[in-house]
Amino acid sequence: MVRVAQNRDENTTLAEVAADFGLHEGTIRKWVRQAELDAGNPNDRKPGLTTEERDELRALRRRNRTLEQELEVMRRAAAYFGQAQIPSK
Repeated sequence: MVRVAQNRDENTTLAEVAADFGLHEGTIRKWVRQAELDAGNPNDRKPGLTTEERDELRALRRRNRTLEQELEVMRRAAAYFGQAQIPSK
């Protein structure tokens, strides 16, 4: 699909390609832009994340969320057990 859009005849618009495949023009435009980012030269890149970078960021955010949840559990456990150790007066 992306190759068809990228290699289309200069007289064919992206909207026509989208209509041929029953897709919205914006969807194809997004796919083409992502393909250009993925294939681009790092020194001559448009702003944005490659698919690999996007996947890594998603995984890191998921890991960070898990670690924050684990930390909160440990804080609550420390507070709970810390209170049990205080001698009564």
